[in-house]
Amino acid sequence: MPVGSYARGCGAGMVQLLETGPSWQAMRLSRNRNWGNPQLVDFLIGLSQQATRYGWAGLYIGDMSQPLGGPMVTGHASHQIGLDADIWMLPPSSLRLSPAQRESISSQSVVRGGVAPSGLWSAAHHQIIRAAASDPRVARIFVDPVAKVAMCQAERGNRAYLRKIRPINNHDYHFHVRLACTNAGCQDQDPPPPGDGCAEAQQWIANRINPPPAPPPFCGSPAGTGTTTATTPGIVAVGTAVTTAAASTSLIL
Repeated sequence: MPVGSYARGCGAGMVQLLETGPSWQAMRLSRNRNWGNPQLVDFLIGLSQQATRYGWAGLYIGDMSQPLGGPMVTGHASHQIGLDADIWMLPPSSLRLSPAQRESISSQSVVRGGVAPSGLWSAAHHQIIRAAASDPRVARIFVDPVAKVAMCQAERGNRAYLRKIRPINNHDYHFHVRLACTNAGCQDQDPPPPGDGCAEAQQWIANRINPPPAPPPFCGSPAGTGTTTATTPGIVAVGTAVTTAAASTSLIL
């Protein structure tokens, strides 16, 4: 049972995703992060089966949660209540990888130069992410804005699912699925803004190409705090320094 929020909570009754199944493998086993709410495990198994319909052997599953949830030492601010999972962009070449191979193999980036899809992005990526977002249990999917824009441009059918796909930096090697809360005591995020979000994702890319000017130091901050956050997609200001939103991913995820 998830307790608290995605970035501040824990989980009771977590179950472990089997290290290997007919259509998936859990990666980086040494981290012991292949645990989740039963709903999440069921979702991942189902999505891995759907991936085989699109020409993949299945899915490589990255970080989920720890056995009892809670904060991780490295890598994530969220993934604390058993409702988050990272899914690699790398199509599985084998579902018989040894534990050692699962520590050494890397995923692949589907983005080139931060502004365009790489040659590794495919229609199958689109279909798998669309299938994930179309599941009613899913609240959000975080992915690089380049991937989101590629999906926006390619979609010729129902676009409703695109609302759930949210642009964020550092998500070109995997996409991050977040399920909605399943019980009282679990704190959901506010719903995504109305609309398909495609213009917002395009703005993220525009800001990578031509970063907007930084807001004035301390603008809008309580006296003495020295911290402000810009509202421009992809830009965060801290004190007088400006960084990309990649540096603030932990604040969002």
